[in-house]
Amino acid sequence: MQAFPDAAGLHWRGITPPLSLSDYKVIAFDMDSTLIAIETLDEMADLMGKKAEVAALTEAAMRGEITDYKQSLRERVALLAGMPQAGLDEVYEQRLRLNPGVETLIAACKAAGLFCLLVTGGFTCFTDRLRVRLGLDDVRANVLEIEGGRLTGLLLPQPWGDLCDGEEKRRKLLEVCTALGVGPEQAIAVGDGANDLPMLRTAGLSVAYHAKPAVRQQAKVAIDTGGLDQLLRLFAAK
Repeated sequence: MQAFPDAAGLHWRGITPPLSLSDYKVIAFDMDSTLIAIETLDEMADLMGKKAEVAALTEAAMRGEITDYKQSLRERVALLAGMPQAGLDEVYEQRLRLNPGVETLIAACKAAGLFCLLVTGGFTCFTDRLRVRLGLDDVRANVLEIEGGRLTGLLLPQPWGDLCDGEEKRRKLLEVCTALGVGPEQAIAVGDGANDLPMLRTAGLSVAYHAKPAVRQQAKVAIDTGGLDQLLRLFAAK
């Protein structure tokens, strides 16, 4: 991979900067450890005294060591059965932090006319707020079942399918491209884990942010240190 002499942690291959941001029409982001600095599911588990168990499963899934992502996600969510709904607010308000450079990158993308999409195996209780906070155009995420003010440990099926995994991220990205009348080569995809690989392989520009080795090895761009706004260094200033 190549790098600017003065831009530690930013590397690329198969592209020739400076690129033009306006040549792209869509940017799709993963949420956990990409847009935000935490794994929300792990932090929810921490409130239940189960963080070590759940975090180990999350890490294995993100490294690509668990082939059935859907089953892994269901197993982790099942461990949260009985968690008070108020815990979701606690995670968002006290633990969730945006990664550095998120707002700068999204502002630049919106100014260039890109459609900003969030696709995640995470949950609508967080993505609904982030959509408003960041001015995102669309979201695909999972829905936690809640009864009597507590999580049941189940995910609710939605009109588009049972849950959002790597293949659904890819499908949603293609759906948005089709709706906008553009090809996937005009899309940017940003992620960190193995379940982001299907959409990264589909997009014209794939970006691995502080990513697992398997993801970094396949992406065109790797941001290893610094914030998400490092990506803007690859684009010509207006």
